[in-house]
Amino acid sequence: MNKAFGVVMLLALGGCAVGPDFVRPDAPGGNGYTVHPVPGEIASSTGGESQRLQPGERIPAEWWQLFQSPALKDAVEAAIGGNKTLAAARATLAAAQENVLAARGGYWPQVDASASAERFRRTPNLYTVGATASYAPDVFGATARGVEEQQALAEQQRFELAAAYLALTGNVVTEAITIASLRGQLEASDEVVADDARNLELVRLKYEAGKAPRTDVLTAETQLAIDRTALPGLRQQLAAARDAFAVLTGRAPAAWAPPDFDLKDFELPRELPLSLPSALARQRPDILAAESLLHADSAAVGVATARLYPNVTLSATGGQQALDSSSLFQGVNTFWTLAASLTQPIFHGGTLRAQRQAAIDVYQASLATYEQTVLEGLQQVADTLQALAQDAELVGAQRQLLESASTALALQRESYAAGKSDLLQLIVAERAYQQARLGMVTAQARRLQDTAQLFVALGGGWWEADL
Repeated sequence: MNKAFGVVMLLALGGCAVGPDFVRPDAPGGNGYTVHPVPGEIASSTGGESQRLQPGERIPAEWWQLFQSPALKDAVEAAIGGNKTLAAARATLAAAQENVLAARGGYWPQVDASASAERFRRTPNLYTVGATASYAPDVFGATARGVEEQQALAEQQRFELAAAYLALTGNVVTEAITIASLRGQLEASDEVVADDARNLELVRLKYEAGKAPRTDVLTAETQLAIDRTALPGLRQQLAAARDAFAVLTGRAPAAWAPPDFDLKDFELPRELPLSLPSALARQRPDILAAESLLHADSAAVGVATARLYPNVTLSATGGQQALDSSSLFQGVNTFWTLAASLTQPIFHGGTLRAQRQAAIDVYQASLATYEQTVLEGLQQVADTLQALAQDAELVGAQRQLLESASTALALQRESYAAGKSDLLQLIVAERAYQQARLGMVTAQARRLQDTAQLFVALGGGWWEADL
């Protein structure tokens, strides 16, 4: 008996953690995101505002302030303070941290107090009070791997919170620019409708003076009706964008209205910090969350492996037992026991080994998911950089188009008023000008949104924020 107890104690004191030790995956190499390097300065060949990339520079935590909009700054702060998805992520993180504390309880003995009173027929009553202590030494590291798993899952939730924060700030900025863009498109469309109304009045005057046919009046009326049909759709989109913005701040659409953002209130950031690919994998929260899940699944392999080895349990029981309550707590009624047990799995129908193999397979799946997340992160940055280059060209081209369309429209109006051209030519010139106005608004908005998207794709400096 003493020998057996000594063997059990030797095992208990000589524990080791089985299973793989987690090794952090290597970060991607290289200094670029695209096959063909993006120029250090993003600008249109026709001139206009340019943006300069700054490889390796730090991304500010409040990157949205680079747009120089006080209203946007206030809106982002309101969203951070009231967003419900962010609140849920914080609560989920708190729960994960409590699970870590619960797992660490396995390192300590478990002690319970008990009391009982039993009544027997034709025999004296029996009263018992006492305590039981049990301890399962972590001989093969099942508890340690379990704690490691919960710690990794808590880290995952911390990064999920960061991802929610990053997505929220990015969505607020994007939605604000969307509101500004839609308001700009509505303003341009309203001006087009006003021009149509003036054209109609001019045509009617010429018709009444006998200088224009009735078909010109009908054409002008038709064009006015066509242009008016664009307004309800834009107004509906603007209303939906405002409602979505309110929800981002954690408020009902009826309880709060966002500011009337205007594109001219946003300053295009001229300096763009650009993290290297190796840094991207260490700062994007979605990549870090996938890495933490990979770590948790690695620890789960260790937990499953430990179940294949012996389990040691030490226990002790002590207390008082007497036939009547008044005799309790007398020395003669004291009892105690010490026990040590060892259980070695022999045959479980292949369950334990199948569970271990399943844990290994889950780890392999998580590894592939992590690698895919890294690739998608690199792709997102690459796509955004290329989009910014095209945005610059588009804005430059739209500016030239708007200038030429404006000049052509002015000339056509003069020509029509002088009777040197027909109404169809005037309408064609107005349509070209309308499309140029709307195109300029959407091009400017897209460049602002893609700039914001670059900050989000690079991680947005969340690690410097107070989450």
